[in-house]
Amino acid sequence: MDNYGDYDAMGGGLFAGIGVGAMIFYLAIIVLYIAGFWKMFEKAGKPGWAAIVPVYNMIIIAEIVGKPIWWGIVAALVPCVNIVFSIWLLNLLMKSFGKEVPLWTVLTVFFGFVTIPVIGFGDAKYVGPTAAEATGGDSFSNLRNDFDNLKDSFDDKDKPQNPPL
Repeated sequence: MDNYGDYDAMGGGLFAGIGVGAMIFYLAIIVLYIAGFWKMFEKAGKPGWAAIVPVYNMIIIAEIVGKPIWWGIVAALVPCVNIVFSIWLLNLLMKSFGKEVPLWTVLTVFFGFVTIPVIGFGDAKYVGPTAAEATGGDSFSNLRNDFDNLKDSFDDKDKPQNPPL
């Protein structure tokens, strides 16, 4: 009969050491992430301490990229939808710091612990918000303009081009 409950001290110590090492590595990544966001927020003229406040940091990111505050709230609190909103906000955040290449967004999604500090501590400059709200429009202004142009084109067709004399 095998006794599966009898573990030796070496195996337990090994697993404990791996666990402690993984925890230290994870904490180092978190500190790097927070420090990178802190510097990015300061470059954008926002308070750096906002990087450590869980929901408020997403609201600040939404402000930095020119989106309304509710984007940050959705990105922080609404399950499943927050994945899409967070990736979209990261894309706009990269563009706000002059990183127009889509590769920066992909790298930030998968390796944010590297790209966020590179932008925060590097020579990247905040170029301003990239969203439509920042340019004076709202999220639907382009769509509205398209519909208005379409409506005007139909209105022009209804009017005679050369009125009879």
